[in-house]
Amino acid sequence: MRIGIIGAMDEEIVYMKKTLDIYGESVFAQNKFYEGTHHNKEIVLCKSGVGKVNAAITTQILIDRFQVTHVLFTGVAGALDPELEVGDIVISSSAMQHDMDASALSPDFPKGTIPMFAFDSEFRADAQLVKLAEAAAERLQGPKVKIGKVLSGDQFIADRELVEVYSALFNGTCIEMEGSAVAQASFLNEVPFVIIRSISDKANGEAPASFAEFTALAARRSSDMVETIIESL
Repeated sequence: MRIGIIGAMDEEIVYMKKTLDIYGESVFAQNKFYEGTHHNKEIVLCKSGVGKVNAAITTQILIDRFQVTHVLFTGVAGALDPELEVGDIVISSSAMQHDMDASALSPDFPKGTIPMFAFDSEFRADAQLVKLAEAAAERLQGPKVKIGKVLSGDQFIADRELVEVYSALFNGTCIEMEGSAVAQASFLNEVPFVIIRSISDKANGEAPASFAEFTALAARRSSDMVETIIESL
């Protein structure tokens, strides 16, 4: 077993890095990958950078070069579900690209659907990893935990109207910029994955300030859950 752990930003991997017994560092596609152990498990930790392309490249490198058997994506997100507050946790049931839009080509390609794609455009997280994430969340004191659909797109959402649109159109629980790319790359390579997001903002007009203030707290909570999952695998 070798577990790949991805965060998009430094803040999202800094806590995990401190817990690892690191024995190797390497660079691929200008990203640094840390090989180490934790709870007697082989771990490869990396920062993807922001956005779906970066996330997909990083995931493929983890699978091809490091032969990871599981992929965990950790970090922060904006809330779509109105019941979620800053610091709450979302565990992915699935992930989808909200900015994929080929609807002008055909009614067979509604928003979010990848055109001419042989598979479903909503990528389902691994059931066992979801259960382990849910159990890990129960050990945290305070935050609300929801299992739901993670929406990803190459834009930072800070608009209350867009929140309502995406929530209604896709039934999304949270919104961010990488998860669906990690999900698609993992799915196509038949590698189990789960996305764990801690809410840093409400994806509304106050989102930029909230994101800046609460990212470290939210990332720490996601990291704590990932550590528990590693122990349980």
